[in-house]
Amino acid sequence: MSDQMADDRRDQLTSAPKATEADAAPRIDVSTTDAGDTHIEIRDDAAVRPGRIEDEDGSDD
Repeated sequence: MSDQMADDRRDQLTSAPKATEADAAPRIDVSTTDAGDTHIEIRDDAAVRPGRIEDEDGSDD
């Protein structure tokens, strides 16, 4: 991602009235293998992760 694209992303993600810098933190890592395949991983330190949120009892409803 170019510096301009990173700045634009940050500006967009922090423009909401209650947004913070944490809202613009990276959530994924993208890499390309030698074969040219793109690999996308959710970062371990991402504040927001995809999927359902489980309740204390393990249910997701």
